[in-house]
Amino acid sequence: MRSRRYDPDLTPPWQRQAPVPEVPAEADLVVEEVGTGFCGAVIRCEKTAQGPTVTLEDRFGKHRVFPMEPRGFLLEGKVVTLVRPAAAGPAGPRLTASGSIAVPGARARVARAGRIYVEGRHDAELVERVWGDDLRIEGVVVEYLEGVDDLPEIVRAFSPGPDARLGVLVDHLVPGSKESRIAARVTGEDVLVVGHPFVDIWQAVKPSSLGIAGWPAVPHGQDWKTGVCRALGWPENTGAAWQRILGAVRSYRDLEPELLGAVERLIDHVTAG
Repeated sequence: MRSRRYDPDLTPPWQRQAPVPEVPAEADLVVEEVGTGFCGAVIRCEKTAQGPTVTLEDRFGKHRVFPMEPRGFLLEGKVVTLVRPAAAGPAGPRLTASGSIAVPGARARVARAGRIYVEGRHDAELVERVWGDDLRIEGVVVEYLEGVDDLPEIVRAFSPGPDARLGVLVDHLVPGSKESRIAARVTGEDVLVVGHPFVDIWQAVKPSSLGIAGWPAVPHGQDWKTGVCRALGWPENTGAAWQRILGAVRSYRDLEPELLGAVERLIDHVTAG
């Protein structure tokens, strides 16, 4: 007599789900969460007490965290199971915070005669945070101004030329503003003034990177940074607030496109030729 072998899975065959591929949740992989329809790029995976999770960022910069459940995501319209990626090996190139390919063992270049000026210390620290590696490779020094009122005199004293180009990053550079009129006076073949539309460099950091819904509106006449701290319920210590903001910046992904494009234009200008 032949013995009978029983399948341990007692689910009727017509109710069984076909197996789906397991896909490593590598950074930048774009998937859709099946339950909510949220679509975004993988930012990171984390191990929690409830199991592994994945953080996605949509095209508006919004972050959502989802459990990495079986059959939980769509990849190019097909159901998949996301799994934690294997430990990174040495094969792929390392990227700098700006997204450039890092040059292993590269030494800082001797400083160029050209310079990039930014309006304040916070601006300089943010530029260093994201573009520091690139600037050292290119030999570009960043210095900061205290406002732009004296920019024409600073440019004259600098004496820019083809071998000593000058780039300037200005806050709140919008048509008709005082800053735009000053920029027009100094802009030339060897001087490039670019800006961003934000009231302060703080706003160039994506709110989602800080876990806030957006930058609050501050009433006219009130100190903007103090007003932001008050509106967000932070201690009214702007120095501590800035360290909190700067600490949330890990790469170019945490910055608004308006700032990214402006700084890249300045670097290209100063290093041209």
